[in-house]
Amino acid sequence: MKIFFLGIFSIIPENMSKINAVITGIGSYTPQYISTNEEISTFVDTSDEWITKRIGIKERRILKPEEGKGVSYLAEKAIEDLRNSKDFDPLEIEAIIFATSTPDYILPNTASLIAYRMGMKNAFGFDLGAACSGSIFALDVGQAYITSGKYKKIMLIAGDVLSTVTDFKDRNTCPIFSDSCSAAIIEATTEDFGIMDSILHSDGNSLEFLHMYGGGSVNPASHESVDQRLHYIHQDGKVVFKRAITEMGNTCAELMKRNHLTTNDIAWVVPHQANIRIINAVADHLEIPINKVTINIEKYGNSSAGTIPLCLREWESQFRKGDKIILTAFGAGFTWGAIYMKWGYDPA
Repeated sequence: MKIFFLGIFSIIPENMSKINAVITGIGSYTPQYISTNEEISTFVDTSDEWITKRIGIKERRILKPEEGKGVSYLAEKAIEDLRNSKDFDPLEIEAIIFATSTPDYILPNTASLIAYRMGMKNAFGFDLGAACSGSIFALDVGQAYITSGKYKKIMLIAGDVLSTVTDFKDRNTCPIFSDSCSAAIIEATTEDFGIMDSILHSDGNSLEFLHMYGGGSVNPASHESVDQRLHYIHQDGKVVFKRAITEMGNTCAELMKRNHLTTNDIAWVVPHQANIRIINAVADHLEIPINKVTINIEKYGNSSAGTIPLCLREWESQFRKGDKIILTAFGAGFTWGAIYMKWGYDPA
């Protein structure tokens, strides 16, 4: 008996360039209604001084319930803002990743609704739930699609309408949360720009510290679940505060170390906007000057997955092509992580 072996070899041309995934445009939207600390003080026993000192928020944007709209409305407005600075053909979008914890409906997914309404007929879409870390988790998934060579142009949407799951009788949480949404185009490039590296984590042993017990398959909506106020966010602020500082700071430091980055190399740190004291502590941990840290929590509050891209949109005019940027977040789950990216374009 004669046995023959067939060897199959993959030959990669020497001049073939590495594919990177880069943000090429971003837009955002925040609702028109501004809720001030003075207004919050009429709901619960708190004050402007306490909220400002402990959290760093002066006002937040809220999508009023009587408008009858959800997070998809904010997404459509964000895409309109995106198109003002970067025109694109909706038919060229191949996938839509929507990072949100407050979709319009449990089903269908909100990404599919956006694809239909905004004319992106060739795109498949899905929602991604990672709470406040949603934008960086979605960005990591998007870059994997791009760098694999399977897709060339993806839309990343990130945002929440947290006012719909905020208990305005809870003085510990109602000053924090807000609403916003952003949309970005991620494209393939052979230039040395875009998402360079990422470190993501999750810890499913922390449900009790930051959760919303009602609305899922364990506690579906019922008179009892509503009466027990299970459909609102509850958190142990002290535990979340400490874990956020530790995990965000350590992950950023690890990411910088393995990419041989010094504080002088970093142009910007873009942290999740949950608490000004967390932001300051992470900056101190990394020894990054505070003027290199994007902060807008005082104007917009914490809109979960929406905060990081909202910062990117607001600071877009200050970014320069090649700027080395660290994104970092911490959220329910717990979920946390950091992304190292090189910004892909100069201001228009």
